Amino acid sequence: MPDAESKEFHSLLFTFGNAVCHYHDLPVEPTEEDYAEWLEGLPANIKTDMESKGFEGCKTMLPFSRHVRERRDIHLEDFVKKEMGEETYARYQELVENRH
Repeated sequence: MPDAESKEFHSLLFTFGNAVCHYHDLPVEPTEEDYAEWLEGLPANIKTDMESKGFEGCKTMLPFSRHVRERRDIHLEDFVKKEMGEETYARYQELVENRH
């Protein structure tokens, strides 16, 4: 049977995951310019693969989604902290660090 800290961790992990999903669901429309800039920052082998998928194929990919939001100053960590609340987020981070 899981201990109390393990239950707390899994509950907070679920909350964290939901916040990340909300982040990626924000109505932000990527542009071809976003795509070109994102490609430039990728390692060569990944860049080639993403170019083969094209802009439309990459629109729903989480790394590209995050890049687009970050370019618009919607930062994942800040968003998740706000969604979860500062104290809850700090407790989640503490439990994550204790697991390593």
